[in-house]
Amino acid sequence: MSMLGVGPDVDTGRAEGAAAALRTTTAVRERSGQLLRRAREGGSRWFSVHDDALQTAAAEVVDVTRARYPDLAIPYHSRWRHFEAGGVDRKADLDARLAGLDVQARARAMIDLAVVSVLLDAGAGPDWHYDEEPGGQRFARSEGLGVASWHAFVGGLFSSDVEHPLQVDAAALRSLDTNRLAEFFQVGPSNPLVGLEGRVLLLRRLGDALAAQPAVFGPHGRPGGLFDLLTEPHGSATSSVAAHDILSHVLTSLSGIWPADNVIGGQPLGDCWRHEAVVGPGLTRGWIPFHKLSQWLTYSLLEPFEWAGVRVVGLDALTGLPEYRNGGLLLDTGVLRLHDPTWAARRWTAGDEVVVEWRALTVALLDELAPLVRGRLGLDATQLPLACVLEGGTWAAGRALSQRARGGLPPLSIVSDGTVF
Repeated sequence: MSMLGVGPDVDTGRAEGAAAALRTTTAVRERSGQLLRRAREGGSRWFSVHDDALQTAAAEVVDVTRARYPDLAIPYHSRWRHFEAGGVDRKADLDARLAGLDVQARARAMIDLAVVSVLLDAGAGPDWHYDEEPGGQRFARSEGLGVASWHAFVGGLFSSDVEHPLQVDAAALRSLDTNRLAEFFQVGPSNPLVGLEGRVLLLRRLGDALAAQPAVFGPHGRPGGLFDLLTEPHGSATSSVAAHDILSHVLTSLSGIWPADNVIGGQPLGDCWRHEAVVGPGLTRGWIPFHKLSQWLTYSLLEPFEWAGVRVVGLDALTGLPEYRNGGLLLDTGVLRLHDPTWAARRWTAGDEVVVEWRALTVALLDELAPLVRGRLGLDATQLPLACVLEGGTWAAGRALSQRARGGLPPLSIVSDGTVF
């Protein structure tokens, strides 16, 4: 497999080949671009595209970016930003807890944490919050989920070894109880968390996948095994890894964890959806991949690798994340407009064509928005890769616009099982 895609000899007429072709960001970008071109030509049944509003969107992103990062020292869009919620340096706390371990062991623990936390980071819903003690701060949405998952990790919820609580292993995940996760996340009748059961199912499936692949994840089935897989035989001090190679291993080794019934010939596709207008070879025709959580996970693994001395290259091979804050930025600034405004009041599912197309247009337009943002900030792509444009950035601007327009609710209401958004 090449860094960005599959070789020309891949047989997309067979299920295995089709699934491999759809597990690339090349496919994400190319097929998202198809739907953007179609929408610009007036062929979309759902959206119109207004290119003159891209500058408006860029201005919103730049304003938010300068407010959040006045020195323009913008970190990656990553789960590690949520671990900084409320101005608390939880990374330093974790470093102190892991101080007795070597570099590789610390990297494995941080990868363990990032993986389980990202998989818990689907939309929380508007009514859930997390109260952190000590400190007395209250967090909601992604920050709340991040802080809650951090406390669950350091509390040993995801480890089956009481002597080594700061790890995630297959045995603990496979036996995870909904009530235990609810307890750690402070879920109750007055504090409901959207998709709680779906999150538990996802983590149990993760445990199954980890246990089934000891060559990748070690005898105890730890996500941190990815570190050894991707850095051997060079060793962490001298090696480098391509961002898309991290994603490829995530997609290949964890493809069976997604509950969505998106399959080709028994091959699970995960965050990959049908759209009748999408063309492609063989069995890939009509399918458009996004791999949002897998890419969000990959973004969140960049820093653990770098902290361990591994250089990560090819960051812009990853795509923008097709979720409601980035997509909301485009709707709220008028880059995208619904043909029928009443559709915003309906409830949709992840597989509905309007949602699939919204996500595709979001991916394609983020690639066009990024250079406009860089130009306004006076930075180039090496200084501000897409991972930093997102963080600066597009998701924060989308959140701010949503707060002003709808009290934080997304512009389209999507029924979530806790595994896509």
